[in-house]
Amino acid sequence: MPTRPKAIAGMMLAVALAVLHADAGAQDIFRLTWDVERNPGRTRVTGQVVNQGRVDVVDVYVTAEALDANGKVVARGISFVSPSIPQGATAKFEAAVPAPPTATSFRVRVSNYRLGLGAAVPQAP
Repeated sequence: MPTRPKAIAGMMLAVALAVLHADAGAQDIFRLTWDVERNPGRTRVTGQVVNQGRVDVVDVYVTAEALDANGKVVARGISFVSPSIPQGATAKFEAAVPAPPTATSFRVRVSNYRLGLGAAVPQAP
């Protein structure tokens, strides 16, 4: 069965767009809110990820980082959020971060996800 050039070109365009999406503002499709609970020997970051994109996302992970006064990362925790977050939906997360007393602030970002609807290209913002 002969291969259709238009079909191949269409698939290549779809993959290229998915890669460009990952590089160009992938964080724009997510809104994150979080709180930090510090206890001796343990810091817990809890929050929510909102999918503001136009498609479902799957296999979503967040990375929570503890920063010192100079903005240097002094500790990190990675947490699985959800196997699927539909368009417009919210998912809760909790990440343990082994933050030392020198940590003065925290930041959280979506560190990995894939587009839903059968997309096979991993997204890493």
